[in-house]
Amino acid sequence: MPSTPTQLIVALDVDHAADALRLVDQLGPAATWYKVGKQLFTRCGPAIVQQLKGRGKRVFLDLKFHDIPNTVQQAVSAALEIGADMVNVHGSGGPAMLAAAAQAKRGDALVIAVTVLTSLDQAGFTAAGYAGTIAEQVQRLARLAQEAGLDGVVASGQESALVRAACGPGFVQVIPGIRPATAGSDDQKRVMTPAAAVRAGAHYIVVGRPVTQAVDPAAAAAAITAELARSTGQ
Repeated sequence: MPSTPTQLIVALDVDHAADALRLVDQLGPAATWYKVGKQLFTRCGPAIVQQLKGRGKRVFLDLKFHDIPNTVQQAVSAALEIGADMVNVHGSGGPAMLAAAAQAKRGDALVIAVTVLTSLDQAGFTAAGYAGTIAEQVQRLARLAQEAGLDGVVASGQESALVRAACGPGFVQVIPGIRPATAGSDDQKRVMTPAAAVRAGAHYIVVGRPVTQAVDPAAAAAAITAELARSTGQ
């Protein structure tokens, strides 16, 4: 497990900036990191990143860039220029694209690669035309990302031990598909509880609906953070 507490990233999967900022203000000190994905960024653009930064928050810009190397390099550079603290690309874009993304890194911002979406199970993975197993693909893409100079990967907690074995404990792991034991899995297939994610080696976990749709989002976030701290022995 990580030597420092695993950090919570709250997914702002909402339609409008006002909804996102209302939630951020409601959570207050219960959350520092927020994920801005395609839904919110497409509606609000760079302004939402800058508004979150103005509130002292850190931003994971989850746009999963996947294109020719030069285009991805320029997109990553632009994402970091508007204030993103973490940005991702698709690992399946190949070595040249991953290396181009790494060349855009600046300061202490993290550039990471998505391995296999947590909405896919083995049947869906095979139906999409991939050979082998999800575990093999995650490990392969993690190695490619590390060799290209990226900081880490997005992967299911179920493959976390394989990533750690392949890339070492310092290679950042961002684990989505996190669901507290009392929550449903929604449209996620490869899910894990916060405590299990810590034990698996997560540096960050991404949680959306179990926080954002809770009766008391601040209490839900605080409970997850407390579980993370307990699980790392803090």
